[in-house]
Amino acid sequence: MTLSPGDVAPDFDLLDDSGNRVRLSDLRGQRVLLYAYPAAMTPGCTTQACDFRDNLAVFGEHGFTVLGISPDKPEKLAKFREHDHLTFPLLSDPDKAVLTAYGAYGEKKLYGKVVVGVIRSTFVIDADGRIEHAFRNVKATGHVAKLIRDLGLEGA
Repeated sequence: MTLSPGDVAPDFDLLDDSGNRVRLSDLRGQRVLLYAYPAAMTPGCTTQACDFRDNLAVFGEHGFTVLGISPDKPEKLAKFREHDHLTFPLLSDPDKAVLTAYGAYGEKKLYGKVVVGVIRSTFVIDADGRIEHAFRNVKATGHVAKLIRDLGLEGA
């Protein structure tokens, strides 16, 4: 499935790194930045998570709630949060149902081979629960800076 601007964002009800339930429907009225990454505590995912952490104030000033999502279990996500001092919720999607609904799980190229896995993506969801932007196959390094530019948040 490919989500496009204007589509209703698939709702979810997932556990976060602290064992709390996070539902997209509970975040209505807020803009949500949902980013999908393959695996906690890997070099690229750590770089990306730390970039989001370091720019959280920029996103917050523009009313964004930042959420990370991966297939990792809450216990691993808690270690990731603690190890890298992450200050936003990390959602656990072990059966990959939400990742699949967002088109962030499926075939991708890795080192020239076609594999099935998490497709590093970021979704901007508006206050009404609709997709505002969908960025797919993003790079771990530099993505947050590009996202800030693309969303016109620089100089805030």
